[in-house]
Amino acid sequence: ATVFLEFWKRRRAVLTYDWDLIDWEDEEEELRPQFEAKYSQVERVNPITGKPEPFQPFPDKLSRLMVSVSGIFFMISLVLTAVFAVVVYRLVAMEQFASFKWYFIKKYWQFATSGTGVCINFMIIMSLNQTYALLNFIFVYIIILCLSEEHPRTESEWENSFALKMFLFQFVNLNSSIFYIAFFLGRFAGRPGKYNKLFNRWRLEECHPSGCLIDLCLQMGVIMVLKQMWNNFMELGYPLLQNWWSRRKMKRRGQSMETKISLPQWEKDWNLQPMNLHGLMDEYLEMVLQFGFTTIFVAAFPLAPLLALLNNIIEIRLDAYKFVTQWRRPMPARATDIGIWYGILEGIGVLAVITNAFVIAITSDYIPRFVYAYKYGPCTDQGYRQEKCLKGYVNSSLSVFDLSELGMGYSGYCRYRDYRAPPWSSTPYEFTLQFWHVLAARLAFIIVFEHLVFGIKSFIAYLIPDIPKDLCDRMRREKYLVQEMMYEAELEHLQRERKKNGKQYHHEWP
Repeated sequence: ATVFLEFWKRRRAVLTYDWDLIDWEDEEEELRPQFEAKYSQVERVNPITGKPEPFQPFPDKLSRLMVSVSGIFFMISLVLTAVFAVVVYRLVAMEQFASFKWYFIKKYWQFATSGTGVCINFMIIMSLNQTYALLNFIFVYIIILCLSEEHPRTESEWENSFALKMFLFQFVNLNSSIFYIAFFLGRFAGRPGKYNKLFNRWRLEECHPSGCLIDLCLQMGVIMVLKQMWNNFMELGYPLLQNWWSRRKMKRRGQSMETKISLPQWEKDWNLQPMNLHGLMDEYLEMVLQFGFTTIFVAAFPLAPLLALLNNIIEIRLDAYKFVTQWRRPMPARATDIGIWYGILEGIGVLAVITNAFVIAITSDYIPRFVYAYKYGPCTDQGYRQEKCLKGYVNSSLSVFDLSELGMGYSGYCRYRDYRAPPWSSTPYEFTLQFWHVLAARLAFIIVFEHLVFGIKSFIAYLIPDIPKDLCDRMRREKYLVQEMMYEAELEHLQRERKKNGKQYHHEWP
């Protein structure tokens, strides 16, 4: 993630130079009409132009910002409610599949529960994504009606605020179920004889016996593949259907194909679909969310970068076809960077370090294996680790439960994944010392991993300059030539003045 962002800054510098925008600065933007209408009675002197302009007091801005943020939290709460509904479904489905008469389903009930849960969760995600247009509609009219937004001063501030809010909503919508599986699934299920139940009815779901990484990998794989296929279909299929419908309406009005062919090109282009009201925000949002998928949980799903690469190779051609044949030509605008999106990418890079640290330490079995190999295994006093050092690990990771405690006529013992004392000990079913050793090792690994990776991240960012050396030399050369030209022009001007005034002529700088 760091290398990508650093090389993007270098690429951005090259593009800025090629488009002659190195020394271009955004002009003082005009105020939005809604802002002027609301705050025309309160004025202050602009420190740049020196002219009076409408001004928004800080208390008013803070109160409107809080209302706007509360609206975003309301949308996020809807997403979390949908995730909770999927969790309830998984609990109900787990019970039904476990008692299914079909042997195949009864044997693999956990995979059946996870697979159907992922598909339902994906449908909920896509249905909530369709509220984008509604959310856009609500935000636009909230700005006009001054109900629950912060009244941005300029158009760029409005776009940045809207982009950030949409990213937060879409990010939570897309990743909340993944965070649940990675960090909450199976953590609060309890133990045999004392299981925790939802509504005192359904037992909380546990991870697959092979670990939670299987569930996490399945969730990411299904969502990432299906979402990319759906996005590509909608990006190309929706404009095609709209243009087809426009041509059909033109035929109904009595316009033949011969007449249509004779139309000038600009009129044919006018019949194409207009670009989105917010320009490339949808394209940026899709790429930023995909960047999060390829970095945040890459430790659990290493195929994510490959799937993203294949998707982008296809999407480049689809977007080119869409922009050239299905959309009107967008209005050009100057820009030296991608705006707030770069800051969002930086934030995702930081979150990726933290998340992968927790995935490796908590979700995977790396730390329990590590603790067993060095503390409880056969190689404890030998100071090295080999395959034989993990001999007996599975037995060490399983606890014992007395079936007679169920009161259902069973006898004997069963094993389950946990670090608890056996029923014949003085403190039955309490956490053992090994549990606390593993917990301490997990916390220590998270701290060491984060500091180490953040240090490497900062070191890589320091090593890679933001501007390529050849480009930097060309910029310095141009600056030198401009100074030389200014020097020669000023010298020639002074020489003409001296000749005109009859003063002595000198070749040196006065």
